[in-house]
Amino acid sequence: MLFGLYTIKAFLFSLIWGIIFAIACWPFYKTVKQKWPYERFNFILPFIFSCFITLVFLLPLGFIALEATKDLQTGISWVIKISREGLPPPEWLNKIPVINNNIIHWWKENLEDPSSASTLISNLHLSHGVYVTQKIGSQILHRGLLFFFSILTLFFIFKDGESIIHQCKSGSRRLFGKQGETIAQQMISSVHGTVSGLVLVGLGQGIILGTLYYFLHIPHAALLGILTALAAMIPFCPLIAIGIVAFIAFFQVSYLIALTILIVGCIIIFIADHFIRPALIGGSTKLPFIWVLIGILGGLESWGMIGLFIGPAIMAAIIMLWNNWTAEKRKY
Repeated sequence: MLFGLYTIKAFLFSLIWGIIFAIACWPFYKTVKQKWPYERFNFILPFIFSCFITLVFLLPLGFIALEATKDLQTGISWVIKISREGLPPPEWLNKIPVINNNIIHWWKENLEDPSSASTLISNLHLSHGVYVTQKIGSQILHRGLLFFFSILTLFFIFKDGESIIHQCKSGSRRLFGKQGETIAQQMISSVHGTVSGLVLVGLGQGIILGTLYYFLHIPHAALLGILTALAAMIPFCPLIAIGIVAFIAFFQVSYLIALTILIVGCIIIFIADHFIRPALIGGSTKLPFIWVLIGILGGLESWGMIGLFIGPAIMAAIIMLWNNWTAEKRKY
């Protein structure tokens, strides 16, 4: 077993992600499968679901990449223009308290004059930028390969799901005794609750706030809405995203718009974190929300993003084992 885990260690997280995707989608997949008329072609439905999950991830990422490419092209043209014509200090610098005069003085010396601006730009380490770009490209390729194996794992779990579930039940009974199946079910419920409480609630926050950004005429409202949704899936991170958007609004729109974003964003976060998430996650896991939160944060610290789902599952198993052990002790 240890040799097997060591052999697949590079793809272990891909397998775990595939299992998490399968657990999250299994109730809906099972419902559709019961109504699927083509039993002989049992690979078609898993393929359709796997493609759908792939699109759920690739479409937002593709949109972000497209917007980033456009902004990069604009940025390169902007840098070339600055090196030729210089850049006068923008009006929003006057809004900065205390240090605005020093910043404006530095700006005029280094950016307003074309020769000074060209010298400043030429002093930048462009070779380091090329190195960073290569590193980012290799990381994207590596993550893409891991994602492919996650989707491949998901496909085979969908295809042979009933057999895998039967084997897992047998294994959990042998490992933990009579309570093994209950513990496994509790861990699965914790994953369902975490997906609902973190992912779905985060997407809801991103959609609501993205719509708010659009109506308040914030630049790149859709992109900022997606980034807010991603940040909202991690505890305590949505405030950072909203703060960044408010900062952009303060300098590019108006301070009233920035204040509106902060107030509405804080209200939405408060409702989601204090009412919706505890009900979804704690209700599914049957755990106090404090233990769920510790599991999420501890899992994130120990395992990275995948720990958002592993952490609560581990805590659910530990708490159930503890409750069963103490209940047996009380009998004596």
